[in-house]
Amino acid sequence: MQTLCDLAYVTNGHERQKLDLYLPDAGNNLPLLIWVHGGAFRMGSKEGNENDPVPVHYVEQGYAVASLNYRLSQHAIWPAQIQDCKAAVRWLRAHAAEYRLDPNRFAAWGPSAGGHLVSMLGVTGQVAEYEVGEHLDFSSRVQCVVDYFGPTDFLQMDTQRLPDGMIHDTPDSPESQLVGGPIQENKTKTARANPVTYVSADAPPFLVVHGNQDPLVPYQQSVLLVNALIVAGVDVSFYTVIGAGHGRFTDPKLPELTQTFLAKHLKA
Repeated sequence: MQTLCDLAYVTNGHERQKLDLYLPDAGNNLPLLIWVHGGAFRMGSKEGNENDPVPVHYVEQGYAVASLNYRLSQHAIWPAQIQDCKAAVRWLRAHAAEYRLDPNRFAAWGPSAGGHLVSMLGVTGQVAEYEVGEHLDFSSRVQCVVDYFGPTDFLQMDTQRLPDGMIHDTPDSPESQLVGGPIQENKTKTARANPVTYVSADAPPFLVVHGNQDPLVPYQQSVLLVNALIVAGVDVSFYTVIGAGHGRFTDPKLPELTQTFLAKHLKA
C-alpha cells in the first residue's frame, strides 16, 4: 500500500484543507472510498482513532481510500464544511489520472458528523452555492453514500432524544456552534444544513446505519432521511443496529452489509 499524507486540496488554504490518500501498489482506474471523519463538527481528524478508524483495510480489496480533514466549527461556520468536502472531491477528480483513480466510481462514507457531511455530498450534487474555489469544471458528485448515524434535522433532535440523551438546543451544542448561533433562533440557517432539504430523485444510492439507542444523535434522525429518500424514489438501504448506541458497533452483519453495498455500486 502507498500512503500519501497531507495532500492540499485547496491551494494555500487552511491547514485543515488536506487529505491523506491510500493506494494499492498495483491497479488502475481504482474505485475510491472518500472517508469523512466524525467528531461533532469540532474535533476529529483524517488520521482517525480507535473509535473512528479510517477503513484502510479496503485497500486490500482493490479500493483507493481518501481520508479528509475539513474546517471545524471553531475555524468557520456552515457551510464551510460541505464546501471543503466538495472541494476535496473535485480535487480528487482533477487528479484522478495521477493517482490511478476512476473518476466515475467515488463513494462517500462517514460516521456521525461525517455521516451528515457525506449525506450532504450525496444530495447536493446540483447545489451551486456549495461549489466554491478551484477545479469548478469537475463534479463534486459521488456515486453512492454510506451514512453511519449522521444527524439530519438539528431542529428536531431534542424532541427525538432519549430521556438521558444529549441536549442540542443550547447555544454551546455542536449544532449551534456549527451554524453560528442557537439552532432554534437560526432556523433558516439550520435548514440549510439539513440533508433532507435537498433530497431529490437525483441522489445516488444510500446505505444508512444507526443504533436505535443512540444517546447523541437520535435514531429518528436517520428515519427522517431514509423516509425522504424513499419518497423521492432513491435507492436506499436502512440498517438498524438493535440496542446499539453511538457507533462502536459489534454487529457482525454490518461489515458484510457495507462491503456488499460498496461492491454493488462501485465494482459492478
